[in-house]
Amino acid sequence: MTLAAKEVAQYLKDHPDFFNQYAETLAQISIPDPHGGRAISITERQIGTLRDQVKRLEARLAELLRFGEENDALSNKTQRLAVALAGSTDAASVLLVLYAHLGGSFSIPHVAVRLWGVPGDPDSLEFQPLGAEAKEFVSTQKRPYCGAGSGPDVEAWFGEDGSHVRSVAIVALRNGDQTFGLLALGSEEPERFYPDMGTLYLERIGELASAALIRTTA
Repeated sequence: MTLAAKEVAQYLKDHPDFFNQYAETLAQISIPDPHGGRAISITERQIGTLRDQVKRLEARLAELLRFGEENDALSNKTQRLAVALAGSTDAASVLLVLYAHLGGSFSIPHVAVRLWGVPGDPDSLEFQPLGAEAKEFVSTQKRPYCGAGSGPDVEAWFGEDGSHVRSVAIVALRNGDQTFGLLALGSEEPERFYPDMGTLYLERIGELASAALIRTTA
C-alpha cells in the first residue's frame, strides 16, 4: 500500500502516542538540516522550527510596536491640530493653522485648500476657480482619495512645484452632505499616499478642518 505524505502526516496527528509505542523508530529517524547538508534528529529539527517561529513572532511584535508608536504620534499631532483650530477666530487663521501643522508636524511638503461653497475673498488662492469635474470628483468620494498625483489640476493646486508631486491625498470638506471644498496633500514620494492606505486620520483632519471653516465663515 502506498501512502501519500499528507496521509502520513494526518495519521501521526491522529495518533499522538505513535512514537511512545515505537520509540526505537523515533531514534532511528534523521532528516536533512534545512540550514545545512547534515542529517539531524527530529528533536533537533523541532527545536530549530520553534526557534524560527520565535523569530517570526519577534519580528511581528516589533512591527506591531512600530505601528502602535506611529499611531500614537499621529494621534498627538491630530490633537494639537484640533486645539489650534479650536482657537482660530477667523477663516484666515484656520487656513494658517492648517498649512502650519500639516506642513510642519505632519511633514507634508505640499498642502492646498480649495473652497467654493462658503463666503470668502474671491482673490485669495483658496477661492481660485475649480473645474466642475474636479468638484464632482471630490463630492462623490466616500473616503479620502489616495494615489497618483499627476495632471494639470494637481499642478494648479500646488503651484510651480506641482509637476513634481507623485502622490496625493484629496480630502473633501463637508457641511453635512454638502461638499464645500477640498484639502489636497501632495508628496514627491510615490508611496506617501497610496490607494490601499488607511485613511482614518485623514478623515479626522477633514472633519476638523470642515468644522473650523464652517464656524469661521458663517
